[in-house]
Amino acid sequence: MRLIDRNFQAHPLRYVLQPLLATVSIMIVLLLAGAVAHTVLIASLGASAFIVFTMPTTAAAQPRYLIGGYVVGVVVGALFGLLYGHLFAAAGMEEAETRAELWLVGFAGLAVGVAIFAMVITNTEHPPATGVALGLVVNWHWRWPALVVILLAVVALAVLRSLLRPVLRNLL
Repeated sequence: MRLIDRNFQAHPLRYVLQPLLATVSIMIVLLLAGAVAHTVLIASLGASAFIVFTMPTTAAAQPRYLIGGYVVGVVVGALFGLLYGHLFAAAGMEEAETRAELWLVGFAGLAVGVAIFAMVITNTEHPPATGVALGLVVNWHWRWPALVVILLAVVALAVLRSLLRPVLRNLL
């Protein structure tokens, strides 16, 4: 069993360059969007950057799946987050913390399941985007600009992938 991939020895520059491009891309997106305050909501972008910059020719890296998956994740997560916040948390159920936590777990689980279902039937499967659905329920105090930040960041990743497509290769 080898610890270092044999392809790394053949193409070390590519294995350094593509993760570096992912690093710089995410840093730029986070700085421009001022998104550091919404880390839980955008944490899945790191996984998406991994897909885009290490597996650029796979289906999950294509704009339809990348952007479509996030649109589904944001819509479903926002709906379940708003529903939870409106029906339970805002209705004074916070006093009964155990009950509120069980409802939160239920809404969060439903958001993930519904997001997966919606992605599958719309052919927009992008696994990291289900994390956004989960994050929007668990952090139901989010504000609308956070949703815009997430979607703009994903569009930026798709644009960067398209611009860098001539130099990107699958590393896996």
